[in-house]
Amino acid sequence: MPRNRSITLLAVGHACVDVYQGAVASLVPFFVAERAYSYAAVSGIVLAASVLSSVVQPVFGVLTDRWPMPWLMPAGTIVGGVGIALSGLSGSYALTLAFVAVSGIGVAAYHPESARVARIASEGSHSAMGWFSLGGTLGFATAPLLVTAVVATGGLRLSPLLVVPALAGSVLCLPVLRALRKTVGAGSGKAVATATDDKAAFVRLSLAVICRSIVFVGLSTFIALYVQQRPGGSEAAGTAALFVLYIGGAVGSVVGGALADRWDRVTVARWSYLVSVPAVAGIVFVPGPAIFVCLALTSAGLYIPFSLQVTLGQDYLPTRVGTAGGITLGLTVSIGGLASPVVGAVADATSLRTALAPLILMPLLSWLLFRTLPEPGTPKAARPTTTATATGKAGSETGGAPYGEPAGEVRLDPQVVADDRSDL
Repeated sequence: MPRNRSITLLAVGHACVDVYQGAVASLVPFFVAERAYSYAAVSGIVLAASVLSSVVQPVFGVLTDRWPMPWLMPAGTIVGGVGIALSGLSGSYALTLAFVAVSGIGVAAYHPESARVARIASEGSHSAMGWFSLGGTLGFATAPLLVTAVVATGGLRLSPLLVVPALAGSVLCLPVLRALRKTVGAGSGKAVATATDDKAAFVRLSLAVICRSIVFVGLSTFIALYVQQRPGGSEAAGTAALFVLYIGGAVGSVVGGALADRWDRVTVARWSYLVSVPAVAGIVFVPGPAIFVCLALTSAGLYIPFSLQVTLGQDYLPTRVGTAGGITLGLTVSIGGLASPVVGAVADATSLRTALAPLILMPLLSWLLFRTLPEPGTPKAARPTTTATATGKAGSETGGAPYGEPAGEVRLDPQVVADDRSDL
């Protein structure tokens, strides 16, 4: 299957699963309106999805470093959709938390494996990985529109209709998995990764991603309510603000990959975070419609580094690509949800503006951390028919980087690679 077609299918599938991450924040105003939940209570709902994802996603990454599990992509998509679909059916706060948590597990199961499959299909192109990330960003951006279209017309009782994207996404990833299996099935061979892990750099990268996550999750949880409460605000303005926050990331995802193909990833991410600092300050303090401009700049600034951080993590831990993906896409991102109840509690005690103000420091901290990071040397990836890295037996026996392109040299037997990827 041609690279562009594979990346397109993976990107659309990524959108179908990430719509459920965006749906959690999008449902917050409706939980407040129909069930009279407090700020702290709705923060707990966001936390329910985030905590399980933060714990489970690295576990899936570790497991897929040892055994390829491509079935996690369609299965995770379905579970993510079913959890959100059921979250609106019960007035019980405990059941709502449980259903949202189930959705978080499904999303967690999807991401490590999808990141590796996407990196195979991208053949080492940062731009292609940017398009894959764009799919997830568009899923986030579509969530408030989808949730509003469904729930605003008939209330939370119509939430089962939100399962439709999951059904579509689970089907879209199947042709790519079949094509990759057939491609590597044309040969056999073994890969030996000679790169070493840079754990110190990976830790610093993870801290930077945590800071990014705190500001993004904090804004996505409360921006709709914040805009509604401002002078001239309304429910429509709040939905529009959440949409702008998400859709700006679509631009950032594509621009980030293109810039990284021209300059190095660390430099691009560093400047993006620096630009985000005044943009976040503008969201909190600038009056009037200018907040939408600040939201767009913040979203782009936070999303330009997003796909770059995933591949940087894989290159810092070339012998543990699944673990790296599980942490950069899961643990560090989900930790941002842990800060949401703190923001909610401060907002209940003071005001949303006071609670959101500390978020201005987060991209500044990310910028400082990126100033200490090296740009790992990454060889140009070749097509998987002849130069794919080892998975299956080879991945578990050699500690190689399954599906992913390791940061160091990879020596391949000139024969075929079917035995190493027989489980793809």
